[in-house]
Amino acid sequence: MKLLTQGSELDGFTIGECIHSGGMAHIYHVTYAQGTHDPGFPMAMKMPRMASGDGAENIVSFEVECQIQQVLTGPHVPRFVAAGDLERMPYLVMEYIAGRTLQHWLDAPQPLDVQVITRLGVAMARAVHALHLQNTVHLDLKPQNVLFRPAPGAAGPDPDSPPLSEFGAAVLLDFGLSHHAHYPDLLAEQLRKAVGSPAWIAPEQVVGVRGDPRSDVFAIGVMLYQLCTGELPFGEPQTAAGMRQRLWIDPVPPRKRRSDVPAWLQEVVLRCLEPEAAKRYPSAALLAFDLSHPTQVHVTERGTNTEPTPFRTHFKRWIKAAGMHYQPSPLPSQQIEEVPIVMVAVPYRDATDATLYSLRQAVARSLGTRPGARLACVTVIPSSLSNTTNEERSETQLHRRYLTQLHQWAQPLDHPGRQTSCHVLESGDVARALLDYATGNQVSVIVMGAATHGLKTQRFVATVPIKVAMDAPCTVILVKQSLPFEQLAVRPDEAQEEREAQHELRGPGSDLYGDDLGPLG
Repeated sequence: MKLLTQGSELDGFTIGECIHSGGMAHIYHVTYAQGTHDPGFPMAMKMPRMASGDGAENIVSFEVECQIQQVLTGPHVPRFVAAGDLERMPYLVMEYIAGRTLQHWLDAPQPLDVQVITRLGVAMARAVHALHLQNTVHLDLKPQNVLFRPAPGAAGPDPDSPPLSEFGAAVLLDFGLSHHAHYPDLLAEQLRKAVGSPAWIAPEQVVGVRGDPRSDVFAIGVMLYQLCTGELPFGEPQTAAGMRQRLWIDPVPPRKRRSDVPAWLQEVVLRCLEPEAAKRYPSAALLAFDLSHPTQVHVTERGTNTEPTPFRTHFKRWIKAAGMHYQPSPLPSQQIEEVPIVMVAVPYRDATDATLYSLRQAVARSLGTRPGARLACVTVIPSSLSNTTNEERSETQLHRRYLTQLHQWAQPLDHPGRQTSCHVLESGDVARALLDYATGNQVSVIVMGAATHGLKTQRFVATVPIKVAMDAPCTVILVKQSLPFEQLAVRPDEAQEEREAQHELRGPGSDLYGDDLGPLG
């Protein structure tokens, strides 16, 4: 297909300049002809290449992209505008988003700071998680297909002085090789071969398994490896045999190629690159969580090792891979439900034994026996507590004290294979702090104490649990306190000592979550 002429019209669109001409498609700036409509955002038209020498995958992938692009929503994908008739004139019109692809950071002359790498990884993982929630797996993630919006408040990218540390949310592009769980997989049906970009393709894709969200986690791991080392973990194989090697071969540890890569980051990257999907992060949300909380990452020998994997280990994996039968995971959204991030809001003071017991029981029920689930224990303390000259109430002392209390409270919830982390937040608005944490960390379930007192107050002023329940981006479980009879059998002298200790530790006259709206149990 020839390039369209700038200024010509097609189905009510005026063609602008060609902004990309690749092996699969041409992309043009477009506007509505004669200004008949104003979508409120710039637009781009994508047209597949259909010359005599182009492969069948061009037109098949275009069909797939048109099918999937129309049903995707949210800030991490371009908005759909229109699609042309495949038999007459195939095209796809979508939102044009200004920004830079990940390749911009990979082309930086100097090694990237670890904080920048981490922020880029978090942005990618959050975008991929949003895609998986819509039962879609990208399957062709690579630096050219991950775009970063300009930083909030920025006028737009400045090609003369690109600020490497400034960028906004990630946007995923090019869904031509993607798989939607509710639509026929045209690529699998018509091509009958592995499709994807050789440097970033996951091991299970090599053997023809499509639809596993952990394949996208693998691709993120490849890009994180590139950001850390400037190298591709598996090179750029050009043959099927070359791609199959990643079924049993580990890449050189990032710390071997760049000594200042922290052990926790290597742990995260190499977990993403595990040959077996079951050993990777089970969801992109859990990957984003670890990247956002490096101090909570459990570092194993995988993170500290600087020597390549020995030949004997690779040989055993080669034998295992030869007879391995790969099975895709359940629906992407179902996979996410199986490995939730459960957040429990633990009051920092004035919490009764009954309240703490009830919260723990509710959390245990929410986690069930799912080994991949993560528990985030969060407590919010007022900012005013650390703004004092009292040495015992310094910021460090306060955080250490409340972290210790959280770890003690969560200890009975420890379960093999489950990760638990504790977080102390400072804020003057407890509800907002909890909501921001839940939103920023893709929390699946929030568990917190319900208000059992001050019902008259709730008619006029929303308490913390009500505010969280009204605005939370996920399920909220409000727990009323209960305690087994045997737990109440405490000797009077012990009960009096406990009350005095709690009074001295917490101070009188505040509610469960530290606001002034009445006690919340």
